[in-house]
Amino acid sequence: MSLLIKNGRIVTADDDYCADIYCAHETITRIEPTIDSSSLTDAGNLEVIDASGKLVFPGFIDPHVHINLPFMGTNACDDYESASKAALAGGTTTLIEMICPGPDDEPAAAFTEWRSLAEGLAAVDYTFHMAVVRFDELAQRQLRQIAEEEGIKSFKVFLAYKGAFNISDENLFALMTMAKELGVMVTAHCENAEAIASMQAQLIAQGKTGPEWHEPSRPTTVEAEGVHHLCAFAELTGAHVYCVHTSCDEAVRAAVEARHRGVNVWVEAVAPHLVLDKTYAERPDFEGAKYVMSPPLREKRHQETLWNGLRSRAISTIGTDHAPFKFHDQKSMGRNDFTKIPNGCPALQERVSLIYTHGVRKGRIDLHTFVDACSTQAAKLFGMYPRKGTVRVGSDADLVIFDPVAQRTLTVETSLSNLDYCAFEGWEVFGMPNVVTVRGEVQARDGRFVGSLGRGQLVDRKATHF
Repeated sequence: MSLLIKNGRIVTADDDYCADIYCAHETITRIEPTIDSSSLTDAGNLEVIDASGKLVFPGFIDPHVHINLPFMGTNACDDYESASKAALAGGTTTLIEMICPGPDDEPAAAFTEWRSLAEGLAAVDYTFHMAVVRFDELAQRQLRQIAEEEGIKSFKVFLAYKGAFNISDENLFALMTMAKELGVMVTAHCENAEAIASMQAQLIAQGKTGPEWHEPSRPTTVEAEGVHHLCAFAELTGAHVYCVHTSCDEAVRAAVEARHRGVNVWVEAVAPHLVLDKTYAERPDFEGAKYVMSPPLREKRHQETLWNGLRSRAISTIGTDHAPFKFHDQKSMGRNDFTKIPNGCPALQERVSLIYTHGVRKGRIDLHTFVDACSTQAAKLFGMYPRKGTVRVGSDADLVIFDPVAQRTLTVETSLSNLDYCAFEGWEVFGMPNVVTVRGEVQARDGRFVGSLGRGQLVDRKATHF
């Protein structure tokens, strides 16, 4: 079935105009001031949607999610069915998931496993960042193959989680040298695994075991040092790097200073750091465990640095670091030791409305920045543009018809993720996706999934630099 969207106001990272959009064969085929449905050859097999009073955005892209995540003795509780439904209800049509193998796992086997969990179940398009936790000769061959033959044009490194995901400096340098050769982006969790492990041990020994001690165990200095460390290696190797879930003023400054030296570095913020602060993780009776994530929630003053960075475009993207763990069955594993609380503050379904409400409506960012940060920049940085991330003839027909005046309350009851809590329970938000399409097929309406599981495809990405 073809699709005609009429009377909408199209907003991209660069443009703002009113026009009709005709979609056929999974792509945007025509964009014109007025398209008469009766003139189309497939008029008998055409869905027409009136977008009067609505904004039409390119499908949103979340550049940082965890769906299949073995972590801290448990596994994230979403699968591609629940994650797809949650994403689509929130207007997200493409996910970039982190493949996170263990230190003894082969990269090729991990890639096959993660891809198999998405194939036949995903209702959104998807791709991956390939985490590198080993770099022996076998791993090097397989990583090269994954980048060159499977279209996975980004690696992921952890400068955190000692003994689980972290990588040695020797291997980091070699990996970044390979990434430069292949035109692959290196995404990085920037902290310092050794410092964190030492500070956590000290706090636990002092009897400071609650979730409120998670942030003091990995302060802003540690994150800023991680960004500086990554950027120094990027400067030496010429690699392009991307700092994920950047949470604080010091870390943003470290990236900006490196950029002024000519380092190819980009910065990601995530929705929880933009709207939540460390007092949430300090809630009594272990409620703070719902908000334990890494890097942790910070003092409220850091939020304005992040919003200012988005407005100036010093910060390129907004993701979620969606890592869903149930409060009662999983977060409770760390009730007597905050280092055992599975890290994650899920926001996959809520991201777009949160950013529209607290960013656009409050005047912190404009609509173009909103689209750029939540869609276009991710497509450009990770080799999907202009297939994804914009509204133009020839692009995939991933579209969000967005009602800017709709108002709703965020609750666990309306969440489509497999969770037993909502981190934003009772929050009022404005702006809601009315219709969401993936390659021309309607997949969600008014927060309800109405599409087809298994429709999602692995996106074949291109290298963005050499």
